[in-house]
Amino acid sequence: MLDIQNLSFRYKHNLVIQEIDFAAKEGSLVAILGRNGAGKTTLLKCINHVLKSQTGTVLIEGVDTKTLRPLQRARKIGWVPQSGEPSMMNVFDLVLLGRKPHFSWAPTKDDYKRVEEALTTVGIEDLALRSADQLSGGEFQQVQIARALAQDPKVILFDEPTSSLDIHNQYRLMSTIQKIIHQSSRLAVMAVHDLNLALRYCDRFILLKEGKIFASGGTEIITASSIEAVYDIKTTVTEVEGYPIVVPAR
Repeated sequence: MLDIQNLSFRYKHNLVIQEIDFAAKEGSLVAILGRNGAGKTTLLKCINHVLKSQTGTVLIEGVDTKTLRPLQRARKIGWVPQSGEPSMMNVFDLVLLGRKPHFSWAPTKDDYKRVEEALTTVGIEDLALRSADQLSGGEFQQVQIARALAQDPKVILFDEPTSSLDIHNQYRLMSTIQKIIHQSSRLAVMAVHDLNLALRYCDRFILLKEGKIFASGGTEIITASSIEAVYDIKTTVTEVEGYPIVVPAR
């Protein structure tokens, strides 16, 4: 599904990500983990071509995404940034913009139906007629996620999707994303700060350290030694109710 080969990016003289290689299959959630400044957001932006990498290739279903026109690429890749600029549009119309890659002049009945389904899936159908600039940060984050779902891409990139949400909505939304991805032919790649949230809902993990992949794989790579090496903090990794949990040392 997604194949990243030798991806590197620098801001002027600062090399931010270096020779990134990884592949991920449909139906899985991939968490990109690492300290602030490790290159998580830069990596997502390079996958989405928001930033132009100096080296490397992004393949989706075997297609080099550099060869695609913007609307073609939008059918392949959805993007949920950590923050966005709310507009005076109502929520329904804002989510409808996610359907733009699929129609030429005007939306169809199917496009409206997809928007309704996305709003219901995220649980914000009651916000449909609200102006986006009147929403809280957490509400607007959920609108952005609904817009990405309505877009119906093969790969959805999330930059800290739960950063503005309370604990109830964090777990509710991650559970929803997990269910959507596991029951579809989509793939989700997300930058996450909360290790325990990632461990509960994600299938694969990429540990970034200073712009390079330190380790990648399943839960077996999330160990006390790997966390200390990447985050410079001592922890214990234990299990609670069947889920691995990271507990910082006192």
